[in-house]
Amino acid sequence: MPYGGGKGGVVIDSKGMDVKHLEKVSRAYASAFANVIGQDKDIPAPDVYTNPQIMGWMLDEYEKVVGHHEPGMITGKPTALGGIAQRTDATAKGGLYMIQQFGLQPTGLKIAVQGFGNAGSFVAKMLHEAGHKVIAAADSKGGVLDENGLDVPTLILKKNGGTPLVDVGMGKVIDNKTILTLDVDILILAALEDQINSSNVNDVKAKVIVELANGPISADADKSLFARNIMVVPDVAANSGGVTVSYFEWAQNRTGNILDEDYLEKKLKIMMDDTWKRMFAVFEEYDKKLDLRTCAYLLAIRRILDAEKVRGNL
Repeated sequence: MPYGGGKGGVVIDSKGMDVKHLEKVSRAYASAFANVIGQDKDIPAPDVYTNPQIMGWMLDEYEKVVGHHEPGMITGKPTALGGIAQRTDATAKGGLYMIQQFGLQPTGLKIAVQGFGNAGSFVAKMLHEAGHKVIAAADSKGGVLDENGLDVPTLILKKNGGTPLVDVGMGKVIDNKTILTLDVDILILAALEDQINSSNVNDVKAKVIVELANGPISADADKSLFARNIMVVPDVAANSGGVTVSYFEWAQNRTGNILDEDYLEKKLKIMMDDTWKRMFAVFEEYDKKLDLRTCAYLLAIRRILDAEKVRGNL
């Protein structure tokens, strides 16, 4: 499957690591996997605790190993190495476009964001600018809550300066378990996997949950939420803005055709809106008796079957 794939990483404390050591680890990773990655094999992209600089080191090391220039082997690169500016906030922007398709009120929604890295902080900023109230946000150490709405720009400024959210001096300090149980219109999960599971699913009060992280809801919890009429926008759709823009970057690297930024912005919105509409159409096709995750999988399986039919394999 083009651009299908999995996850891989190194278990390290990147926050406490000096730049030189982090570069060594990044280069060692690219060198170790050089024979199985590449623009026509498996294309890495940034995720947890990675950034354009790390992608740049990996590209440089890979090219040293293979002996030729191949910018399309990795995405999320610095623009000086063939990256594109849209990749930075693409995951958040894709999630925002999904949220805008819900049909909920255009402003004034109460929102909680678990995970305040790239995706979480950008989506919080976008929703705040759109007139919604981000009442809670949390990172790996805990979070803050203000029912009147957090000062998101200041929160991001302090977080980017290295201050954990629990130390920003804003609102009431809460832990990562509490943020999952707040009575909000939208709960955005932008941290790690298995955050909502059988142990806490009954305490969830959000009306809608958006998965910007990968696999933040366990399978059994997913069923329980659907039974309680809590809509979950699944990761395979909600966070696909990131991989979609990674595809744009890869295609640009492969063709050498520099695409206009306005065109790419519009293209992302068109693709995300279309994904939502096709997924929701299946939801309505089955009289809303299937959850959106299953509907997304049905769409994917139908596409595979269609391809196999025209190949003559079915």
